[in-house]
Amino acid sequence: MATNPNQNYEIPAEMRDFAEKSVEQARKAIDGFLSAAQKTVDTFEGSANTVQASAKDATRKTFTYAEQNLAAAFDLAQRMVRAKDMQEAMQIQAEFVRTQFEAMQAQMKEFGSIAQSAMKQPGSKK
Repeated sequence: MATNPNQNYEIPAEMRDFAEKSVEQARKAIDGFLSAAQKTVDTFEGSANTVQASAKDATRKTFTYAEQNLAAAFDLAQRMVRAKDMQEAMQIQAEFVRTQFEAMQAQMKEFGSIAQSAMKQPGSKK
């Protein structure tokens, strides 16, 4: 069987259509994959930024609360030194314990809020 090198082999139209559809489907699949990958990266970046912002906020709050608690302790010491008698000193101490307990509760509540907001994913509907 002799083959003519000058003879052109034509690809059937059905084959071309099938190949075009296959390429288009592959393109759509890759586009979908890349889109999903980009959304995943964006979510991770958003989460990292949220956690980082929450950590900065928590650090600032920690220093603020430490300053407030130290100021309250020094105020207590000054008031105790100025107390006229043991009864007044006991009242000052009881008041300090009550106000510091309330302050600590408020501080812990705020830290809880910061932790909760850090745990939420950006765009979540919780």
